[in-house]
Amino acid sequence: MGADARTLLIGGEWRAAAETMAIANPFTGAPIGRAACADVPDALAAVKSATRGAAAMRALGSGARSAILHRAADALARDAARFARAITAETGKPIAHATREVARAVNTLRLSAEEAVRLAGETLAFDSVPGGEGRSGFWLYEPVGVIAAITPFNDPLNLICHKLGPAFAAGNAVILKPAEQAPFVGVMLAALLLEAGLPAEALNLLTGRGEVFGDTLVAHPGVAMVSFTGGARTGERIATVAGAKRLAMELGANSPVIVAADADLDKAAAACVSGAFSAAGQNCIGVQRIYVHADRYDDFRARFVAATGALAVGDPALPGTRIGPMIGVAEAARLERRVEEARAAGARVLAGGTRDGALFAPTVIENAPDTAALVCEEAFGPVVSLFPFTDLDDAIARANAPHHAIHAAIFTESLRDALHAARRLEAAGVMVNDSTDYRLDAMPFGGAKGGNMGREGVRFAIREMSQTKTVCFNAA
Repeated sequence: MGADARTLLIGGEWRAAAETMAIANPFTGAPIGRAACADVPDALAAVKSATRGAAAMRALGSGARSAILHRAADALARDAARFARAITAETGKPIAHATREVARAVNTLRLSAEEAVRLAGETLAFDSVPGGEGRSGFWLYEPVGVIAAITPFNDPLNLICHKLGPAFAAGNAVILKPAEQAPFVGVMLAALLLEAGLPAEALNLLTGRGEVFGDTLVAHPGVAMVSFTGGARTGERIATVAGAKRLAMELGANSPVIVAADADLDKAAAACVSGAFSAAGQNCIGVQRIYVHADRYDDFRARFVAATGALAVGDPALPGTRIGPMIGVAEAARLERRVEEARAAGARVLAGGTRDGALFAPTVIENAPDTAALVCEEAFGPVVSLFPFTDLDDAIARANAPHHAIHAAIFTESLRDALHAARRLEAAGVMVNDSTDYRLDAMPFGGAKGGNMGREGVRFAIREMSQTKTVCFNAA
């Protein structure tokens, strides 16, 4: 895309902007293209267009909405290789992982298509209480209207599908703001949806810098809901500016894993390595802290460090690569500083800890104090901290310490310990004998404690993006 990049979709037309921004490959630094930078007038125009689009979507039957999403899923499956290459180029995600993301996105769209025709209400027994005699009726779901969807770079396709698919299934219109570091995959998906028959103004897309027009967008009275995935600070800003409207937010986490004394160490180590370092650790449910029973700590550490050191790091376009670059040099440098801070506080680096541009070697540390940023905050990078424990409840308490949580996990052969941990761990999902990184796109997904604002997962997101209406007939 050239200097006149038409990456704004407003009113059913692709538009350019007065300003553009360069998008570069995070591994090579080579330019991919330029994206248009939306401004406040663009945001206002998008809301006006989406308002018309919401009326068009509301007029479509559930079967028609389902058919559009099925056609989009079919088209995405046919074009999977091109989308995977685009994900790798924009984000540095290894091509093998990008290919899996496309497959997940196809499934997310299909789930949305299937749920579109299942969104039904119920009859109500108005005559079940005195004063209700002669009355009958029902309740049903209706769309909320215009939804502003703001997505991050780490899963630039599937996380967009998790917002667009349910929104369209429920009959809403969407204004999409993709991550500024990786906008082109969203542009590609928007074009595909329009080709699949989506009403022209049901999807508006604004690329560029959110700080320029974001407040205008989320505060606009024509926007009924904001669906946001990203950092806590941005989420707090959105909540402050948006005012009294529906919010659904996933604001990150610091995912803990407990490895009990009776755990299968080979299974636990392999799952935790995959769960920690996939997407270069830039994953809201990636493994960040591992609490290992003291009797098994040395054995687990040896397995985990060896498996970490065996990961192929480098060019994400090569099929054998498992760890590519972080999204940019600045993010890798931030993580490097965090590791050095932990080292200065007494932590020992067992593997990795080195940086080459945006590449950050998969890193394992131990002896880090609980006050270190890598322990008490979200790392969002390929760093894992190991800790020994002797008492399960103590490990659970330490696992629960951070303010934000999504998933937690425990490896154990004891059903009693697994159920005990599942009840006590303060998380929205507890994985037993699996890493925190596991997610089924049909399951409810979202935050616990801080950031507990709504749920994704197709069926659950559709209900977040709908409102009930009751109809009562008085025949008395």
